[in-house]
Amino acid sequence: MRRWLLAACLALPVGPALAQAAASAGAKLDGPLTVLVGYAPGGASDRIARLVAERLQQRLGVPVVVENKSGAGGRLAAQWMKGAGERNVLMLANPAVMVVAPLVYGKLEYAADDFRPVAMVCRYEFALAVPASAEVKDFAGLRSWLKAHPAQFNVGVPATGSLPHFFALMLGQALALEPQAVGYRGSGPLLTDLIGGVLGQAIDTLDTVLPQHQAGKVRVLAVSGAQRSASLPDVPTFREVGVDLVADGWNAFFAPASMPPERAAWLGKEIAAVMAAPDMQAQVRAINLEPLALDADATAQALAAYRRQWEPVVRASGFKAEQ
Repeated sequence: MRRWLLAACLALPVGPALAQAAASAGAKLDGPLTVLVGYAPGGASDRIARLVAERLQQRLGVPVVVENKSGAGGRLAAQWMKGAGERNVLMLANPAVMVVAPLVYGKLEYAADDFRPVAMVCRYEFALAVPASAEVKDFAGLRSWLKAHPAQFNVGVPATGSLPHFFALMLGQALALEPQAVGYRGSGPLLTDLIGGVLGQAIDTLDTVLPQHQAGKVRVLAVSGAQRSASLPDVPTFREVGVDLVADGWNAFFAPASMPPERAAWLGKEIAAVMAAPDMQAQVRAINLEPLALDADATAQALAAYRRQWEPVVRASGFKAEQ
């Protein structure tokens, strides 16, 4: 009799509430969560990852550990993530890893469909800067000078193949000029040469350039956002100076494609809830980044739109990176 009752119960259809509870149970973590960062400690990516990890640990009630796996401009971490299997692991990545690298590296050990978008947590703008000692005081002055000296449109960027590199190409196209992108091995040496006057112009992320601008060592002439940065209310956007350019970068969490989709979606909602907290947003703005609170679906849509904007620019440049 008991066996018959058990079989009958198992044969009954599962109601929506029970089905949702079962899916929710499958989404939850069964152990610690690792957050992988493809860059060294102390940078913008590392800082935002640690802010989120601290809050997420409190929210989920499981350990959330940040692990730095630096190398190859973040691609090493992505290659490792591809083989993560069923591990509870997320990777914080940016467009250089997820959008640009698949276009410019002929032999890449990962592809876009090796990952699931989980949550986009912040965005950042680009800034065009000149040495503080430069005679050029604003963008109009630079534009006039470049028209008179087009061969000297040498723009320093933190790395060839980086988003600032391709933004420099976009700027040149908008100005009907051909810039020469001068690639550096990171923002440190780039800013050193800009401050010293070795470079006439440079493009880097605003959060990187801003401290030097505030210290009076460089002068930011324009920023790439749709509106002025709250950190630089006196500096115009490119649109305000007559150049129809709006562009930014972002940091987002990705899961390996092997992670169950319901778990990735659940983590996306939890991270979005962390990012929506006013005090968290204040902490992110304090490191000169703009907070976002996008869950998995919204992140996937934002990523698709971003690829539509940048892929034509990257392909048209003809740039191919050395392996």
